[in-house]
Amino acid sequence: MEPYYYQTLSKAEQSSYQAMQAGLQAFAPSFPVPLLENRALTDVFMKLRLDCPQLFYAGTFQYRYYPDSRNAELIPAYLFEKGKMKHQKALQARVEKLVRPVARCSDEEKLLYIHDFICKNVRYDKLKKQYSHEIIGVLGHGVGVCEGIAKAVKILCDALQIQCIIALAENNPEKGVKYRHAWNVVRLDKKYYHLDCTFDLPLGNPEEIRYDYFLLSDKQIFRDHERLVWRVPACEDADRFYYKKKKLSFTKTEE
Repeated sequence: MEPYYYQTLSKAEQSSYQAMQAGLQAFAPSFPVPLLENRALTDVFMKLRLDCPQLFYAGTFQYRYYPDSRNAELIPAYLFEKGKMKHQKALQARVEKLVRPVARCSDEEKLLYIHDFICKNVRYDKLKKQYSHEIIGVLGHGVGVCEGIAKAVKILCDALQIQCIIALAENNPEKGVKYRHAWNVVRLDKKYYHLDCTFDLPLGNPEEIRYDYFLLSDKQIFRDHERLVWRVPACEDADRFYYKKKKLSFTKTEE
C-alpha cells in the first residue's frame, strides 16, 4: 500500500520525502534533499513520520542551504546512534510477535485486537517524555501520548495489511485544547472509520475496556475532536460503531 500522505504531495515534495526516507533509513548524519520552503520541509518531514512510524529514531531536524544550490542539507537529530540498531530490530520483532495471533482473523477482529491491546497494556504518559511520542514508548515501555499511540496502531495495522492513516487535529486554546491530537482512520470493506485508542484508555479500572471511539463516522468523532491539520478520507458510515453494532447504544435519556 502506498503511504497516504505521500500521495497528497506535489512532485517536488515527493522528491524531498523520498530523499528524507532514504537518508533516515541509512542513519546518515546529513544528506541533501530538494530545496523547499522552510514550512514545506517541516510538513514533508512530519508526513513522512506519520506514514512510517518505524522511523521513530529520527525526531527532529535542522537544515542549511546555499544560495546557488537547488538542494538543502538536512541534519537529523537521532534518538540513538547507528550502532544501536538493536532497538529497531527489537521493535520489529515485537510487532511481528504481537500480530501473529490474529493473522488469519477478519480485519474488524484485527482492529478490535489492536484496540484492546493498547487499552490493556499502555498508560498515558503525563510527563510526555520524548519516546512517548514514538512507537518505542508504546510498544517498548508501555507508555505514550496520543501521537505515539496512533503510530503504534498504524504500525500494527501495517503489519496486518489494514490501511491505516494517522489523523492530526489542531489545538484550540479558546476551548481549552492546548495541544494537537492524533488518532487513526482505518479502512474496512472500502469504507473509512475513525479509531481513537487514546480516548478509550481506561479512566480508572484498567480491566474495563471502553469502545466509545471504536470505528466512528465523521459526525460522531467531531462532536468532541477539533478540525484536522491535513485532510483524510471521509468517514461517512456510522453503522460499525461498536455499541450500535452490539445493540448496546441508547437513544433515549431514560435508557
